[in-house]
Amino acid sequence: MHGHGSPRPGQPPADPHPATPRPAPSAPPAARGGPSAAGPGAVAVPGPRTAAGVCHGTLGELYQGPLRAGGAPDIALVSFPVDRHSWAYFTPGAGRPGALPPGEKAARAVRLFLDHFGLRLPPGHWSTHSELRVGVGMASSTADIVATLRCLFRLFGLPYDQGVVTGVLAAIERADSVFLDEFALHLSARHQVVRTLGTAIGFHTAFVTEPGTVDTSAVTAPLLRHYARRASEYERCLTDLLKGFESADPAAVARAATTSATLSQQVLPKRTFARVLAHREHFGADGIFVAHTGSLIGYLFAHRPPAEAKSELSAFFHSLGHQCSFAQGGYG
Repeated sequence: MHGHGSPRPGQPPADPHPATPRPAPSAPPAARGGPSAAGPGAVAVPGPRTAAGVCHGTLGELYQGPLRAGGAPDIALVSFPVDRHSWAYFTPGAGRPGALPPGEKAARAVRLFLDHFGLRLPPGHWSTHSELRVGVGMASSTADIVATLRCLFRLFGLPYDQGVVTGVLAAIERADSVFLDEFALHLSARHQVVRTLGTAIGFHTAFVTEPGTVDTSAVTAPLLRHYARRASEYERCLTDLLKGFESADPAAVARAATTSATLSQQVLPKRTFARVLAHREHFGADGIFVAHTGSLIGYLFAHRPPAEAKSELSAFFHSLGHQCSFAQGGYG
């Protein structure tokens, strides 16, 4: 979800281990260019050679719905991380000083980073690569920004500072929680982690991308009205989801994800949803997931489907007019 705000929703159970507040951005060290703790996804490169940063994307969300967290209501997400990535590279050398990476948001992230630390890029050039489709619910733009920032931390030999990353994201867009390497209940409009959910849960997935895109700014008002009508159902859904994470129970998480997807169908429907839901038990899937304001829909499997099942799934999705993809989601 990339457009937020909400009516009064349900309050999740109290978290005995709330997320630790993010530290204030640290000052850059005097010496730059050597090895350092560059954070998850940043690739160590010796000397003046290419610096690289990497960030995973998402397959939509396991939950998207209302949450009131210490003030004004907001829309909460539990993004569904996927083992597909965005990369950013900077190679010092030939090239003009101050070159920016492709993409308006990544370029803005570079300018904000340099301004924050009072730095200038050396001569060199950028290159990028991504496995994430744009505009379908894979958090491609947020992953591009985070990969670019991780590359810059490595390039200048700066200790990785997640406070700087979230500050830059806040200045650019409402972001998914791909800057974390674990599940989290996240308020993307505020860039606030309400609760971290760990890495014990993982799924195998079979999914498709329906045609078209969703203008999240245009659907915010209908979403808020829908959340107001279904507040108690969303509260139960989120409670069940959090319990599933607490007990490291993928089946419980998958059931809650199916509930969230079903509730979303009432306001932002997927064309294939009814057929996909009707065949869930036939394929032995534990649940269904969607990109709530995107184009993805697919099955969750706690265990890897055998080759024969993948062939049957592919034939099923092909009969609906879509090419099926398989990917590992989550961590466990």
